[in-house]
Amino acid sequence: MDTDAIIIGGGACGLMCAVQAGYLGKKVLVLEKNEKAGAKILISGGGRCNYTNLHTTEEQFISNNPHFIKSALAQWTVEDSVNFFEMNGINGAEKTLGQLFPKEKNAKDVVEIFSSLCADFDQNIVCNANVVDICLKPEGFEVVFERNGKTNKVNAPSLVIATGGLPIPKMGATDFALRFARELGLSIIETAPALVPLTITGKDEEWFASLSGNSIFCEVSNNKISFEENILFTHWGLSGPAILQLSSYWRRGEEINLNLLPHQNIAGLLEKERGLNGKIQLSNFLNRFYAKRVTDAFAKFLPLEKPIASLSKEELAMIAKTIHQFKVKPAGDKGYQKAEVMRGGIDTKEINSKTLMCKKVPNLFFGGECVDVTGWLGGYNFQWAWASGFVIAQGL
Repeated sequence: MDTDAIIIGGGACGLMCAVQAGYLGKKVLVLEKNEKAGAKILISGGGRCNYTNLHTTEEQFISNNPHFIKSALAQWTVEDSVNFFEMNGINGAEKTLGQLFPKEKNAKDVVEIFSSLCADFDQNIVCNANVVDICLKPEGFEVVFERNGKTNKVNAPSLVIATGGLPIPKMGATDFALRFARELGLSIIETAPALVPLTITGKDEEWFASLSGNSIFCEVSNNKISFEENILFTHWGLSGPAILQLSSYWRRGEEINLNLLPHQNIAGLLEKERGLNGKIQLSNFLNRFYAKRVTDAFAKFLPLEKPIASLSKEELAMIAKTIHQFKVKPAGDKGYQKAEVMRGGIDTKEINSKTLMCKKVPNLFFGGECVDVTGWLGGYNFQWAWASGFVIAQGL
């Protein structure tokens, strides 16, 4: 087979790499394990696909080397992503915090862009292809894969590993890239689920379960970082955008803090209300800020039936601490089954930041989620995938 490169993985990075290689006149073979390419694109954003974020900088990415991603983001910018999709019929609609979704289309249309362009460039996408071996040859790489019960061998001078990370095994996620990197003697930064719900067990489990389904705008923080978005109580713990964001920075055994009324001072609000209507019960006062079910749950900590005029200094301090400094010590997380991305991966010191070529193996490239680059929730990981796919294509 006459091909300039083999791309293992037909996700966001692999598909963008194939398309950009096509623009440069390069022929590639994409080997995808699933029945269809772009499987994780199709489920992203509830099927709507938050395909980039207008506020993207290196600050929204986690890596042992926070400077690594700068070159890729400079070579393929957010503006490049916006223009690419607009040129192919998808206009963006900005949602919360710079998140860009297709205005009138969805994730299927995003995948269709890549499928159509690959067809135009005569790029070969082979699905249901299970790669079982990679051999380094003097002239490049030999990849052995199984498909429909048959073993196939293909050769190319360049190889791209864009197989993603470990989240959502039912979508075909595996540790393929990590295993291959270890075989080559490359170092791996410890991996863990990220952008993942957190679980609560023990004596607090029943209290959280009683609030299942309730959402509160909240500031969630630990000793590293804070995020302000909604949290969602569940029957097993905490989820919602703010929790998912913080989970990427959380480590087992750590406490997190929930400020359940950010940008306001509950003590000051109570003091003001005491002068206006001191007879109002604390529960009725709190109902102004929370759903009744949430207020009722505070009965475990607060004297809800008391008129606010009769609250003692100690009780006022307890109210302020409960509302603004609600401490939670998660037991764990929901794992790769529920995680949106993987933290950690192939150490960036093994990869040239300008080309994404492996330093130890010429013409071998790593891109996307398998690399130690993890973006925040909200389109950042897609921007890294598009950028890394573009950068790799330039080096083929």
